[in-house]
Amino acid sequence: MTHGPQRAAVLGSPIAHSLSPVLHRAAYAELGLTGWSYDRFEVDEAGLPGFLGGLGSGWAGLSLTMPLKRAVIPLLDEVSATAAAVEAVNTVVFTEDGRRHGDNTDIPGMVAALRERGVEQVPKAAILGAGATASSALAALARICPGPVTAYVRSEARAAEMRVWGDRLGVHVRTAPWERAAEALAAPLVVATTPAGTTDALADALPGVGPDTPGTLFDVLYEPWPTPLAAAWAAAGGRVVGGLDLLVHQAVLQVERMTGCSPAPLAAMREAGEAALRSRPSTR
Repeated sequence: MTHGPQRAAVLGSPIAHSLSPVLHRAAYAELGLTGWSYDRFEVDEAGLPGFLGGLGSGWAGLSLTMPLKRAVIPLLDEVSATAAAVEAVNTVVFTEDGRRHGDNTDIPGMVAALRERGVEQVPKAAILGAGATASSALAALARICPGPVTAYVRSEARAAEMRVWGDRLGVHVRTAPWERAAEALAAPLVVATTPAGTTDALADALPGVGPDTPGTLFDVLYEPWPTPLAAAWAAAGGRVVGGLDLLVHQAVLQVERMTGCSPAPLAAMREAGEAALRSRPSTR
């Protein structure tokens, strides 16, 4: 465990609405880490090398959000296999000898969030969307889904990208055009990785409660929440895992890596996140 007061922070652009400070500070309070601090800094790709180079002693680690998850990799001394697999680092831990170690807690965070809701393995799955979050979802599915994963995307370029990620991660990826996205809803696990509003029209395509009760929806959004699709999914009797679940579980892993304290206080961190979201003005 790291001794004495330490600093940590989340970096990204934009960063003002990040919940990471709320979650990490709640963990520090619960763990009795007096003197530890966690802040947020607006940093873009151009400013990242200078920010890292200007850090003094007493830093435990950094959380990274967009657009820094890939940009940070050349600035690190070592990168975990998990992060290297998706070319995305969301966690930097500073070792006692000053080295910068990059890791990815989004992927095991997804797996942990699903496990918490009783989803440990599925025979097949569907992903709505492509891009960085979708590639992390594929990496998570590689651990729990032995069967095919169908990705519903808006262009052939995105389809090709997802097939390449599938080959790299050892996942059998099929692709389908976004116009057929309603077909995804029949999968035992659906991971929605698209921006707010993108899946709203799919809410009306859900089957009703009964023999056709939907399986599990993992919607990575947490604000606004619930999304229309998540609300309809729950109303139809399906299991829903939300973006706050992912955010909390990946933050739990970050706290453990940065502080050396394990287990991190999941319940206290979730409660703090929920309270912070309730206090924000509605974005609907």
